[in-house]
Amino acid sequence: QIQGTIFPAPNFNPIMDAQILGGALQGISCEKDVLIDILTQRCNSQRLMIAEAYRDMYGRDLITDLKENLSHHFKEVMVGLMYPPASYDAHELWHALKGVDTEENCLIDILASRSNMEIFQMKEAYLMQYNNDLQQDIDSETSGHFRDTLMNLAQGTRMEGYADPSSAAQDAMILWEACQQKTGEHKNMLQMILCNKSYQQLWMVFQEFQNISGQDIVDAINECYDGYFQELLVAIVLCVRDKPSYFAYRLYNAIHDFGFHNKTIIRILIARSEIDLMNIRQRYKERYGKSLFHDIKHFASGHYESALLAICAGDAEDY
Repeated sequence: QIQGTIFPAPNFNPIMDAQILGGALQGISCEKDVLIDILTQRCNSQRLMIAEAYRDMYGRDLITDLKENLSHHFKEVMVGLMYPPASYDAHELWHALKGVDTEENCLIDILASRSNMEIFQMKEAYLMQYNNDLQQDIDSETSGHFRDTLMNLAQGTRMEGYADPSSAAQDAMILWEACQQKTGEHKNMLQMILCNKSYQQLWMVFQEFQNISGQDIVDAINECYDGYFQELLVAIVLCVRDKPSYFAYRLYNAIHDFGFHNKTIIRILIARSEIDLMNIRQRYKERYGKSLFHDIKHFASGHYESALLAICAGDAEDY
C-alpha cells in the first residue's frame, strides 16, 4: 500500500482559504503559522484552486506574495508547495542545470525515479516555463556517460509492465560483462538496459545477475564505476527495487552526511508528499532506527521546521 502524507482536505473552501491567506500575508507581520496550517493541510490540486481564488480576490499572484513576504528555506517550502508536480520537477531541474554549479544529485533523484508519464509532463512544463528543451539543456550542462544515461532517461521510453523471463539471463550476462570490461560500448549497453527495460524485467535481470556473478548488482556497479555515472546507475537499481527505500536513503544522506542539505530535503518531502512519503518514513525508521520526524526536529528550527514536520505528518510515537 503506497501512500503519501497529504490528502485532500474535507469541507474544502478555496475562497475562505484565500481570504485567510490574504489576511495572513497583508498584515503588519506575516502570520507564518496560518500559512503552514493551510498550505500543508491541502492537497496540491486544492492549493492551485486557492491560488486561483486568491488571484480573483486580490488581483495578485499568491506565489509572488509568498516570495515577497517570506525568506530563506521557509520560503522555498511554501513556494514549492504551490507548483503542480510536473512544474515543480521542471523548476528543480532548471535550477540544478542552470545554477552556478550543476547539481547532479538533483538530476539523479528526479530522472532516475519518475515514470514515463511523469517525465513527459515534466518536459512539457520545462518547455512552458523556461522556453527551453530539457534534453538540450542536459546535453549542454552535463558530460560523458553520465550525460548519455540522463538523456536516455529523459526520453521517457522505458517499457512498462512487460517482462520476458527468457531474455533476463541474457541481459544479466551483458550487465556482468559491462562490469568486467568497462569499455565505452559496454557502458552504453549497461545504461541501455537500465534505462529502457521495464521494472518487472529488471527485477528478474538483477536476480539472474546475482546467480551468474555471485554478487549483488549494486556492489558490482560500485566496484566497477565511479563518479556521478556510478551514482546514477545505482539510483536506477534502487528505484527499481523500492522507491521509498531509495528516498529514505537519500534523505538520511542529506540530513546526516551533508549537514542537513536543505534543497534535497525540501525537494523530496514536497515531491513525494502525495505519493509515498508515508512509506518513505516507514523505511527510514526501519533502516536507521530514528524517525524522519525526529531527525528533522533535531536539525531544523523555527517555522521552517514546523513546515517540514507538517508535510512529514509525524505520528505521536515519532515525537
